Amino acid sequence: MYQDLRADAETIVRTAIAAVLPDEAVRRALEGKRFPGRVLLVAAGKAAWPMARTAVETLGRVDAGVVVTKYGHVQGEIPGVACYEAGHPVPDENSFRATQAALDLAESAREGDTILFLLSGGGSALLEKPLLPGAELQDITGQLLACGAGIVEMNTIRKRLSAVKGGRFALACAPARVYSIVLSDVLGDPLDMIASGPAAPDRSTCAQALAIAQKYRLRLSPAARALLARETPKALSNVETQITGSVRQLCAAAADACRARGYQPLLLTDHLDCEAREAGRFLADIARTHAGPGGKRAFLAGGETVVHLTGQGLGGRNQELALAAAPGLAGLDAALFSVGSDGTDGPTDAAGGYVDGGTLTALTAHGLDVAAVLAQNDAYHALAAVDGLLITGPTGTNVNDVAVLLLE
Repeated sequence: MYQDLRADAETIVRTAIAAVLPDEAVRRALEGKRFPGRVLLVAAGKAAWPMARTAVETLGRVDAGVVVTKYGHVQGEIPGVACYEAGHPVPDENSFRATQAALDLAESAREGDTILFLLSGGGSALLEKPLLPGAELQDITGQLLACGAGIVEMNTIRKRLSAVKGGRFALACAPARVYSIVLSDVLGDPLDMIASGPAAPDRSTCAQALAIAQKYRLRLSPAARALLARETPKALSNVETQITGSVRQLCAAAADACRARGYQPLLLTDHLDCEAREAGRFLADIARTHAGPGGKRAFLAGGETVVHLTGQGLGGRNQELALAAAPGLAGLDAALFSVGSDGTDGPTDAAGGYVDGGTLTALTAHGLDVAAVLAQNDAYHALAAVDGLLITGPTGTNVNDVAVLLLE
């Protein structure tokens, strides 16, 4: 009964992600570009490797380069470029080591040289030189991930604890010029928040950072609190930036894919930023309202939800969103899926989750209660038990998430 819906979901996921891969966007940004002096490449984020490869192919060469990306995301050698893999979403020693290599390269630049800086989501963890002990930074990052803080709140804190975030990487590149190509994973595309803005003037304030720390009752050392009270660069004179992709493009591509499968799509929002499980329940409520005659319809929501950790299970925000929708979809000719465009949802190998009108019955048959699973944040194992995981592998892009409700 639900096989066609599942096939449609998988086709829509593949088609939408393929439409927002960074290769063509980087190629367009560099076509016809000629940089004086040496060209030194630094790429950071989940999409760093394909962005760097395309840049080198388009320019024909770079004089030297450093790529730092997530484990499992380097897909081969790039001529003239050293590739590093490191920790995400919590930075690790490899993050620090790779970032030092990037800084060494940037600081070797002379006046007249160009730093080609390719930035994508995930850079906050991957490009990191902490201003306090690494273990302390990892603890603060873990606290922010567990408390349900949004990406802007997280990055307002993280950029003040770092020697490369909040515009400080661009300062390290001076007197060289920085030409920055950015793949956005933050709603509204604020340059100072994407990967914590290594090459963007910081618009956030110390007062905002301290208020966020108080809001979430972060455990901070005196040294960390002192860093939150230290202001970040508010102006940079050596940077030119071009944004190449965003969640809006992902949603448009998903809508086109739905239309091609016979659905009439409706974009609800491309600014989804609530609790993952609440978003799932809301989309299920929409399904119950619109179920029945009326033709095949698709309701889309793009953005980045958050998860408040209350258990010790395994999962990600997209899996939680999908699982939370299962009770509301029970018995309907409907399906819902939610995926991260980068192909990795939380600390798992799944891009996201899929549920339909039969999922609740299947979960019950396995002795699984949705509320109990969500309380343990264990959506991964529950969905795995009912063939509800969507696995794409690393995609090479990162422009937030999209959730799609399909109604027959």
